[in-house]
Amino acid sequence: MFSIGDFARHGRVSVRMLRHYDGIGLLRPDVVGPATGYRSYAAGQLARLNRIVALKELGFTLEQVRRILDDEVSGAELRGMLILRRAELEQRIAADRDRLVQVETRLRVIEKEGAMPVHDVVVKSIPAVRVAELTGEAGDFEPKSIGPVVGPLFEELCARLERAGVEPVGPAIAYYDEHPDGSVLVHAAMPVVAEPGAGQDFSIIDLPAVEQAATVVHRGSMDEVLEPWQALGRWIDANGYRSHGPAREVTLEFTQDPSGWVTELQEPIARR
Repeated sequence: MFSIGDFARHGRVSVRMLRHYDGIGLLRPDVVGPATGYRSYAAGQLARLNRIVALKELGFTLEQVRRILDDEVSGAELRGMLILRRAELEQRIAADRDRLVQVETRLRVIEKEGAMPVHDVVVKSIPAVRVAELTGEAGDFEPKSIGPVVGPLFEELCARLERAGVEPVGPAIAYYDEHPDGSVLVHAAMPVVAEPGAGQDFSIIDLPAVEQAATVVHRGSMDEVLEPWQALGRWIDANGYRSHGPAREVTLEFTQDPSGWVTELQEPIARR
């Protein structure tokens, strides 16, 4: 038998918490001294304590914890529940991390307002190019909407090209068409030397030449592409141009670490 203090130490919880669990009937002491009122716990009660703490830390309310334990859920069932809740929490953490990245990006843009531009804009022509492509739908232009679509599209496109024996002959190109409702058709494309044919599980199209495009090179993750895109937009407006067709993102260098990515942003332009 353990005193309440020893049981708290072995269970790595506070005495106050054990008293609270006793008070609400969630974890009663094994023995309560009739004269002293001292609480004593059995070693076997650590199993119930572990379940209580795990369920509570995963976001279940104490009332939900009580119902789960009172239903005598098996260890395997409980483990399944915990794995599912852990996955939900990991997904939420990842979403929160993505939001923090976007907040940091916006803050950097705000901090640089009014400062001298640091991005070198180059105006050039872009030749026509034949590409194999896959498309997918994104809810909007936010990185959290585009990223989960464009990445898997490129992975799938590369796999399909390999199965078809078609070798890419240039850097990856992403471009986007906005629908009237604000959703976006995402294009993941790879330059190829091939003809459209029956049985292909990808499209082969010719991207037209662009007479003039304002371009800027972005180094780093595409999660941080907001600043150079906005810098490019400001340059276009300040120099008497307007956008004149779908913009493209051309991957010049791709590494396993996104901080090593090099991407050229290309926006077709015409004089206002």
